[in-house]
Amino acid sequence: MIPPRVEVLLITGGPWHDMDHARLELLGLMAEIECLRVTVKDSYDPAAIAAADMIVTYTCDMVPQAQALDALDGFFARGGRWFALHGTNSAMILEGDDPVVCPPLPDRVRAMLGSQFAAHPAPGQFKVKPTGDAHPLVAGIEPFRVEDEQYLQWHEPGNRVLLTTTFAGDTPLFQTQHWDRSAHQVMYLRDIGAGALLYLTLGHTRGRYDMRPITDEYPFVERGSWPHPVFRELVRRGLRWGAKEEHFA
Repeated sequence: MIPPRVEVLLITGGPWHDMDHARLELLGLMAEIECLRVTVKDSYDPAAIAAADMIVTYTCDMVPQAQALDALDGFFARGGRWFALHGTNSAMILEGDDPVVCPPLPDRVRAMLGSQFAAHPAPGQFKVKPTGDAHPLVAGIEPFRVEDEQYLQWHEPGNRVLLTTTFAGDTPLFQTQHWDRSAHQVMYLRDIGAGALLYLTLGHTRGRYDMRPITDEYPFVERGSWPHPVFRELVRRGLRWGAKEEHFA
C-alpha cells in the first residue's frame, strides 16, 4: 500500500551556525521516508506554512512575524506537527566582546514553542537522561553523553518532557551568567490546538566562516551531536512522528 504524501516545510536559516550542514543532514534523513515531499525555505514564509502538513525548523535568531504566526495558528488548527531543533527558540544580540543578550521572545512565539533559549556553557560533553516517559519517541533510549551546546532555557508550563540534562555553574559569555543546579528540557512534546510541537535542543553545527561579521574565521569546525547514533535515531523518530506514522500517531 502506497503511503499518503506528506508535504514538509523545512526552514533553515539564521546566523552563527552551519546551516548548509544542518540542511544537508536533515534532507538526507528525510529521504529515508518515502512519503515526505520537502519544500526548503530560509524564512517563515506564510504561504509555505499554509501548504504544509509538517514543519521542520533548524534556525537561530529567527522569530516568526505576525503573518507567519497567523499561518502557524492555522497549521496547528488543522492538526499539523512541527519538529523544532536546536536554536529555533533563540533570539540573540551579539555586540563585540559584550555578553550575549537574549531578549524576550514575543509572548505568542514563546507560548507556541514552549521555551526560550537563555544561555549555554562552552560546547563540551554532557549527559542526557530520559524522564521515564514511555512515549515511542524515546522508547528504549538509555542515558547517553553527547558533545554539543548544553541549552539552558526558560520553560513554559504544559510541556510533556521526554529528555533532560542537568547543569549548575556559570555561562560568562551570556547576560544570564549564573545557574543553580536544575534540570533543563532537551526534548519535549507540546499540544497546540489539534496539532503538536516536538522540540529537540541538540544539534549544534558550525563551520569556519559562520561567525562573520564577529570574526572572519572561527578556529574550529563543530558538528555537535550530528555524528552521534542516538541523536540521529531521535531525529529519525521525530521525522516519523511529524509524518504521523502509525507507530507515532
